[in-house]
Amino acid sequence: MDRSREGANRVLKQFNGAAGAPRGTAGLRTPASAARTALGDAGRFGEEDTRVVNVLRALAVDEVEQARSGHPGLPLGAAPMAYVLFSRHLRFAPQRPDWPDRDRFVLSAGHGSALVYALLHVFGYDLRLDELRHFRQWESRTPGHPERGVTPGIEVTTGPLGQGISNAVGMALGAAHLAARYNRPGNEVVSHRTYAICSDGDLMEGISHEAGSFAGHLQVPGLIVLYDDNRISIEGSTDIAFTDDTTERFRAYGWEVLQVDDGNDLAAIDAAVSEAETKDRPVMIRVRTHIGYGSPKVDTPAAHGSALGPEAAAATHRFLGIPDGETFWVPDDVKALAERYRERGNDLVKAWQQRVDGLGAADPALQREFLQVIAGGSPGDLRGAIPPFPAEGEMATRSASGKVLQHLAKRLPDLLGGSADLAPSNDTNLSGLGDIAVGEFAGRNIHFGVREHAMAAVMNGMAAHGGLRPFGGTFLIFSDYMRPSMRLAALMRLPVTYVLTHDSIGLGEDGPTHQPIEHLASLDLIPNLYVVRPADANETRLGWAFAAAAQDHPTALALSRQKLPVLADVPEDAIEQGAYVLRDADQKPDAVLFASGSEVSIALAAQDLLRSHGVQARVVSAPCFKNFAARPEAERAAVLPADLPQVVVVAAEPGQFLPFLGPRRGFVALEDFGASAPAEVLYREFGLTPEAAAQAVLRLLKKEDRDV
Repeated sequence: MDRSREGANRVLKQFNGAAGAPRGTAGLRTPASAARTALGDAGRFGEEDTRVVNVLRALAVDEVEQARSGHPGLPLGAAPMAYVLFSRHLRFAPQRPDWPDRDRFVLSAGHGSALVYALLHVFGYDLRLDELRHFRQWESRTPGHPERGVTPGIEVTTGPLGQGISNAVGMALGAAHLAARYNRPGNEVVSHRTYAICSDGDLMEGISHEAGSFAGHLQVPGLIVLYDDNRISIEGSTDIAFTDDTTERFRAYGWEVLQVDDGNDLAAIDAAVSEAETKDRPVMIRVRTHIGYGSPKVDTPAAHGSALGPEAAAATHRFLGIPDGETFWVPDDVKALAERYRERGNDLVKAWQQRVDGLGAADPALQREFLQVIAGGSPGDLRGAIPPFPAEGEMATRSASGKVLQHLAKRLPDLLGGSADLAPSNDTNLSGLGDIAVGEFAGRNIHFGVREHAMAAVMNGMAAHGGLRPFGGTFLIFSDYMRPSMRLAALMRLPVTYVLTHDSIGLGEDGPTHQPIEHLASLDLIPNLYVVRPADANETRLGWAFAAAAQDHPTALALSRQKLPVLADVPEDAIEQGAYVLRDADQKPDAVLFASGSEVSIALAAQDLLRSHGVQARVVSAPCFKNFAARPEAERAAVLPADLPQVVVVAAEPGQFLPFLGPRRGFVALEDFGASAPAEVLYREFGLTPEAAAQAVLRLLKKEDRDV
């Protein structure tokens, strides 16, 4: 205990990268005691602290009772650790929830949202008590699980277990990267940490293993996770399914692991957090708690996921010392906390601004770049920053993507990313910009390892942190491993970019295990995820410009392994149009060939075949169906007239095309899995050829007897 208090009052080490600072150190902080200005001295707790904890517990119970649904068990058990974080450790400005140097807090066990809403209200955020009364109701700011963008103070959307702790890894890594690039001695403009509370369920989910291993490998500093070890899940004791030695597992990952045996011991929790803050690696604090503490349902699954009921809620209130008959009770002394923390937040913001000003005085160019990246915002039209590809020869769109990335990296200082151990295949390496590694966080290339799911969640955390535009690469087929995090990126409207190469049977001999069939249509079903499948190098250039300028949505770039002809006359707004007439008929068209990606060149060859038989066909390239769907109906009809026969050409399940087709339709597409063979053989054997596309048009025109 004495050692932890002594350590908590030391000036903590700097983030690496500051001039003259040792490499590989943790985050620069003012003395830890500077964050302890609200409710007493470090390590000292009294009755007033217990009173606030119990008010938080009771508010959470009342929220769930009012809604007649929710999860009271975690808030009752975890309120003490959350209170210690908010009152003694977290640096935040309630009136400025977007203050760039705030500490990040993530409730990974998002089902305990009633607790975080109570915390935000009591500690001065713009969340009125009436919002707590409308917990889980239509258009309230207190949804059933925390949602980014809905409630002030919520950093990421959590609920799907394992996601929040993985997002926290991304936030801490993002902070370490920015600190390494922009901190200077005396002007440490990035000096915050990331704290999270996770549950047994979080640590059962596979993504937490991936993210834990990744964070431990890199020794990511400034990351502190409190594990709410209540040993109860929905089905009963965790012993029925979860007997890992979690402590040793995280130690094996490279984390520091601390233990608190009594989750109600505020001083012990505080001491553990203080000790954790002195470490230069990720720290897990295992806190033994009791689900539903203070209620008649303590230590039972019944406390987990439903309201306690009027009688049990009243009994819990009595145990917590809440006056009889009171609900949503916040006494005056607890109400006073809000203003105290607002004042403290103002002071913290002013002190940070002084450091930013100091950075500007010492290095104006560095300050300008720092302010640029943390402000975010659109970088403007990036198409001019990327030279077009000459319409000659052939190039795989994955190769074009790699070339475009080099140009973008020079223009966008916040662009960074990597691959799930596939950088040479995905072409995602940023040349000359260094690797992120243990103690070396200033680089802009990230080696995620074979951890697709964690990669996507870590990118979400980095994007939510701010000041970063992350991208991550893998094969399109392995988007299956990433999908839950991709969905959350879309739900949170995070501008992350997925570089998904080997987009079809065109990858060849690796066979059906690696050949995506349903993935394009499946990903396009996710609201707010924009899938871009370029037909050539120039559409790839424009696809990257679209993705890198995005502000409120993720983008998936589906790219070919095989070489494709580089096309002429690709309009600069091809991606924004979504689908456009790439090459029209010489005269009034008789039919439309409708294709995307690598099959556009097949459609162009089919157009030539049909012309030789007196049939006029229009070729439409469709790089982005969501953008096409957003265009007015008249514009879509001008591209795809409903009275013309339309033939879809795609090496995939054609679901993306269906909403746009007229009544006379044909398909040259795939309905089953691929096979192992060279790409050209597969396209021939599966009937994805210019001849097959031309025949499909002739069938619709009832001219199928012609030999093409």
